[in-house]
Amino acid sequence: MNLQENIKTLAQKYAPDFVEVRRYLHQNPELSFQEFKTSAHIKKQLQDIGITDFVSVAETGILATVHGHAQGETLLLRADMDALPIQEANSISYASKNTGVMHACGHDVHSASLLLCAKILFELRDRFKGTVKLLFQPGEEVMPGGASLVMKETEYQELGIVPHIGQHVQPNIPVGKVGFCSGKFMASMDELFIKVTGKGGHAAMPEHFIDPVLIASHLIVAAQQLVSRMGSPKVPSVLSFGKVCANGAINIIPDEVTIEGTFRTMDREWRKVALKKLEHMLTSIAEGMGGKCELRINHGYPYLENDKALTEEMKSSAVSYVGQDNVVSLDQWMAAEDFAYYAEKQPACFYLLGVGNEAENITSGLHTATFNIDETALELGGGLMAWLALNHLGQH
Repeated sequence: MNLQENIKTLAQKYAPDFVEVRRYLHQNPELSFQEFKTSAHIKKQLQDIGITDFVSVAETGILATVHGHAQGETLLLRADMDALPIQEANSISYASKNTGVMHACGHDVHSASLLLCAKILFELRDRFKGTVKLLFQPGEEVMPGGASLVMKETEYQELGIVPHIGQHVQPNIPVGKVGFCSGKFMASMDELFIKVTGKGGHAAMPEHFIDPVLIASHLIVAAQQLVSRMGSPKVPSVLSFGKVCANGAINIIPDEVTIEGTFRTMDREWRKVALKKLEHMLTSIAEGMGGKCELRINHGYPYLENDKALTEEMKSSAVSYVGQDNVVSLDQWMAAEDFAYYAEKQPACFYLLGVGNEAENITSGLHTATFNIDETALELGGGLMAWLALNHLGQH
């Protein structure tokens, strides 16, 4: 039996065990940087596999090591662990037990897949040279991002420059398929917090007051010029506002309005310029209408750029594992991921694992209360990661 056949056999054999691991994690989700029980469960799973070479990183994270039979290159595989503040609406036997917390972004799947991968790698440790690092990372969903904290740890810095491979579920891709995008793949992300100040009073006498609601409405509309008229159409950019709070009433003009949103792009310099232009535009318009505007920016993750050589290698390896028809070429995606921090410093490949199944009505998007997966995806999720790692080590 060749190596690929061996991996597929083991993935099929052990996948049901790690479906149960995924269900346990799904039932017991924990928010970012609070993954204490999740971390303990993953450590126990590693020990049950036989992997005892692991250390804690970024408090709740885990960096484990699987050694081949001889020295060689090192490669890192990453999964994230945290859940989201969402109340689950699925009627399933393994629905979240924690009120208002849910694995709505598939991090339970990522961790379970990497554990299945770990099981396969450990059983095949006599068949490869080199070292595979398994990173179970906390806090992907909130800034500053667990990746940025992991990278400060001594154990991580001692790795030097090594290939990084990450996997993320995607319900828009049918189960059994995977997707790759070489080069710029995901966007940077900055959080915008705007406070518009006016002078409130009785809505029947607006001439005596400064209406921050009217100012805010002008700001929201005008700000779209940032993307449509100030940015190059060759550079992907998104400006969206998702929260507006004006605590007045039908007959009360409030003193202030707050607006929250996000700016995303795939160009480092344009990101800096755009945010400066946005601040100038907002403050100028507000002042011109008699009010004031303050913009606070939480600078988030950088854009994610997949290393072209590594990604093409991984894509080719995936084709050999699942066939050409099951490997999708992806467009750029304006979502953000803290895996981008690794990709800034390391040769990296971040790809998507299909988990959708229209026939079974498994189609809900990420970050929704009804998100779920076709659990047969776990066999491919764990097996493919093992193949990508060992095929790479074998070629280098």
